[in-house]
Amino acid sequence: MPITPHSLGVDKILKHIPLNKIFDYPAQQRLKKAVNIADLRLCAKARAHKMVFDYIDAGADDEISLRRGKDAYSELEMHFHILSGLQPPLDLSTKIFGQDVKLPFFGCPTAGNRMFHWEGEAAAAKAAQHHGTMYGLSSLATTGITEIGKIHNGPKVFQLYVWKDRELVKEVLAKAKEGGFNAMALTVDFTWYGNRERDIRNEFTIPPKYTMKQVIEAIRKPAWTYDFLSHPVYTYACINTDVAADSLAAFVNSQINPAFNWKDAEWLLGEWNGPSAVKGVIRPDDAVKSVETGFTTMWVSNHGARQLETSPATIDVLPSIREAVGPNVEIILDGGVQRGTDIAKALALGADSVGVGKPYLYGLAAGGAPGVIKAYQILKVELDRAMGLLGVGTVDELKKRGPSLIKRRAASARDYPDENAFARGYGGGVI
Repeated sequence: MPITPHSLGVDKILKHIPLNKIFDYPAQQRLKKAVNIADLRLCAKARAHKMVFDYIDAGADDEISLRRGKDAYSELEMHFHILSGLQPPLDLSTKIFGQDVKLPFFGCPTAGNRMFHWEGEAAAAKAAQHHGTMYGLSSLATTGITEIGKIHNGPKVFQLYVWKDRELVKEVLAKAKEGGFNAMALTVDFTWYGNRERDIRNEFTIPPKYTMKQVIEAIRKPAWTYDFLSHPVYTYACINTDVAADSLAAFVNSQINPAFNWKDAEWLLGEWNGPSAVKGVIRPDDAVKSVETGFTTMWVSNHGARQLETSPATIDVLPSIREAVGPNVEIILDGGVQRGTDIAKALALGADSVGVGKPYLYGLAAGGAPGVIKAYQILKVELDRAMGLLGVGTVDELKKRGPSLIKRRAASARDYPDENAFARGYGGGVI
């Protein structure tokens, strides 16, 4: 076993030395000034270790799908009605997996949140509880199911990968049911690991390697580094907290099952026996097959453009999937969302709710629970404003009138206003 600060017990010493507030003061001031998700991205970049920020920010290969996923929303115009007689506040409530929520969007299940900030998944659960929306937990979370249940008492979805070991699957599903998770989402676009070249360049590993390159960057980001060193080493808490992170990482890689097929999906649905989503649908024929197999919800996603390069923007394929499955099958969409207007467009074009990933992870990396709460608040205010200006007072009205409100046009140079757009996070990161 290599000698590391955690193996020497440094975290047990530093936890009694309250320097976090000193190191975190600049990050807190930046967070207060953030007015949109692009600002939160820059706040996250300023606080987090480079390999951690790039892990959140990056896409696969040349990041074409990452940029297209954002740019696709710019090609959709909002043709608003006037004199609608609306009276604020508007009603943003809806149902997700049959459960009442106050917002039609939520944070997607994402792995390893304690890498980004010591609060990890607990921060995202607190934000979801604060705003009255659904919480999604990854099976590769660094916070346990029981702890999340103590923080968030509303609707929860548990995300599952396609493991080889069926006993492991049964065990994890049983824990999720006991922990109050009312829905399950099977991720089906992760049978191979995407080529994320920023991670390769940054020598990204879990846990981090103590190379000179990583140490120098850690010195540059004292708030993140002190968090990391003053808290226990993270493990994948939903699977086995007794296994060291490096051993567990190898175990997880060995458990991904590329041979997982529709028959295996039928078996899984039988084990869960509740509301279920297939996460990673981008084709209408696969959506139809998923409904026939027994999934109750289609989750339109390309894994945040982190898997197959040049996979389509999810907002572009959404209307065809809605047409294929009809009006009564629930659809969740994620991918490319950076604004409340993006959420409005997705709801108008066929989604029942919208998952966000990068926006709340930027908030998490920028400032823990307050950062995630602020990310949700930004999107909530933007969505409320968009609906008001469109002339719709409820989410249901937006869905019903949506096709007449959103029109596509060809992209133009006017969509990319100035040379600093990339620096603000528009169109993906640039190395």
